[in-house]
Amino acid sequence: MKIIVVCTNHDSYPTKSGKTGLWLSELTHFYDVMYNRRVLIDIASPHGGKIPVDERSIDLKDEINKKYWEDPRFQAQLNNSLNPEEVFAKDYRLIYFAGGHGAMWDLTDNKTLLELSRDIYENGGIVSGVGHGVCGLLHIKHSDGTRLIEDKYLTGFSNMEETLNSFVSEVPFYLEDEVKKLGGHYTKTIIPFIEYIEMDERLITGQNPHSARKVASKALEELFEK
Repeated sequence: MKIIVVCTNHDSYPTKSGKTGLWLSELTHFYDVMYNRRVLIDIASPHGGKIPVDERSIDLKDEINKKYWEDPRFQAQLNNSLNPEEVFAKDYRLIYFAGGHGAMWDLTDNKTLLELSRDIYENGGIVSGVGHGVCGLLHIKHSDGTRLIEDKYLTGFSNMEETLNSFVSEVPFYLEDEVKKLGGHYTKTIIPFIEYIEMDERLITGQNPHSARKVASKALEELFEK
C-alpha cells in the first residue's frame, strides 16, 4: 500500500522576519504511524524539491521528531520532494496534507494537487489533513463541480489557536472561518491545542499538531480494517 503526504514550499511571512514552512511533528508523527505499519510513503510539495521546516517546530526533545530528523533517508525525502506533476492518483490510497503556516499560501489553490486529491477520493481513497494543512482541502471539487468539504464535518487550526499563536496579523485568512464560509461543518475541541480529529466518510482531519498521530491511526483503521 502506498500513500502520499503533501507539505508546503512556502517559508516566509508578509511582515514577520522569522521563517515559516512545515510544522515538523505534523509530518513526523503521521509518518511514524504509517511507517510502522510498512505503508510506503511518498512526500510531495507544490513545486517539488526542498521543503522548508518552521524553525519553531524543530523540537528534538520530541523523540519522533529526533528519530526522523536524524534519519538520512527521511531528510532526503524532505530535500527532494516530488512535484505533483510527477505522480498519479491511481498509485495512492490516501493523500495527507501536513500543516505549518506555510500551507496557507501554497496548498490552497494548487490545481494539480486539487485534481490529485479529487481523483484519489473518487477512486475510493482517503483525503486527510491536519492543522493548517486542512487548507489544502478547501477547494477540492468532485467531478460534478461540488465541493468536497460541502456539508461535511471537518476540523483544522482554530481561530482561538491562531490568536494564541499571535500570528493573526500575518495569515491570509482564518481557516475555521473559511471552512464555514465554503459550506463545511467546522468542529473543534473546547480547549485549544489538545488532540482532536473529525471524520466524515473518507475525509479525516485533525485540529492541530497534537492530532497528527491520531489522524494516521484512524486512517490506518479505514485502510486495513474495512
